[in-house]
Amino acid sequence: MTSPPPSSPIRNDADSRFGAPEEGLRRRVYVVIFEADTVAGRRFDLLLIWAIIVSVSVVVLDSVGPFRARYGDVFSAAEWFFTLLFSAEYLARLWCVRRPLVYARSVFGLIDLIAVLPTYLALFFPGLSALIDVRVLRLLRIFRVLKMGAYVAEFQSLGDALRSSRRKILVFLMFVMLVVLLMGTLMYVIEGPASGFTSIPVGVYWAIVTMTTVGFGDITPQTDLGRFIASWQMLIGWGILAVPTGIVSAEFAAQRIRPTTTRTCAECLSIGHEPRAKFCRDCGARLPPVRAS
Repeated sequence: MTSPPPSSPIRNDADSRFGAPEEGLRRRVYVVIFEADTVAGRRFDLLLIWAIIVSVSVVVLDSVGPFRARYGDVFSAAEWFFTLLFSAEYLARLWCVRRPLVYARSVFGLIDLIAVLPTYLALFFPGLSALIDVRVLRLLRIFRVLKMGAYVAEFQSLGDALRSSRRKILVFLMFVMLVVLLMGTLMYVIEGPASGFTSIPVGVYWAIVTMTTVGFGDITPQTDLGRFIASWQMLIGWGILAVPTGIVSAEFAAQRIRPTTTRTCAECLSIGHEPRAKFCRDCGARLPPVRAS
C-alpha cells in the first residue's frame, strides 16, 4: 500500500523549530515536556500550571505589607523553591532539544528565562538597587503567568487566531485613528482653548478617551454642538468595540474547526496532525495511533 502524497508542509511546531531527539532519554524527556497528548505530558503541564499560579500568588501576597511582615520567611523560601523548579525546567528544555539556541531565542524560551532571572539578579547584584528599585525585580516575576501559554492549548489557538486576523485588525485600527483624528480636530475648532481643547493632540486624546470610555471629565465640551458630537462619539465607541471582537472570534472559530494533536511523525518529526489522520501531512509516512487518555 503506497502512502498518499504529502501536502504542503506547515511547520509551526516545537519539533520542526527546536529539533526533537530521535531516541533515548532525551527523547523521553522531550515527549513529557513538549507533547501534551501523553499521560505524562498532561501531568507535567498540570503541575507547571499550578506551580505558576501558586508562584504568582506568592509574589502578589508578598507585596502586601501585613502578609510580608508575618510570612516573609515563608514567601522567601517559596520563591526560591519555585525559582529552582523553573530553572530545572528551563535547563531540561534546553537539554532535550537538538537546537537549544533556537529554543532559547524563542518567545517561550525568553519567557522561561525571565521567570527565573529576577531572583538571581537580586542575589548576585545587590548593588542593583542603587540603580533601580528592587521591587522592579519582584514585579518581573509576575510575568511567569505568561508561561501558562505553553501548557494550555487554547492560548495557542487564540494566538493563531490573532495572527490570522492581524491584517484586518490593522486596517480597523487605521480606521479608528482616522475617526479620532477627525473628531479631535472638530472639537478643537468648535470648543477651542476656552473649554480645554488647547491643541489638536489634546482633542485627539479627548476623542480616544471618549470612544473607549465615557470620558475622564478633565476635558468636557461646553457648547451644544460640542456635546452633540461627544454623544455621537460615545455611540461610535460602543459600535467599534464589536468589530475586533467579531474578527478575532471568527478566526478563533476557524481554528477550532480542525483540531490537532501533538502526535509526532517518526520519519520527519513533524507535529500537529489531525486526530483522524493516518499519514503524515509532510512526508506521507504512517503516523502512530492517537494515545488513549
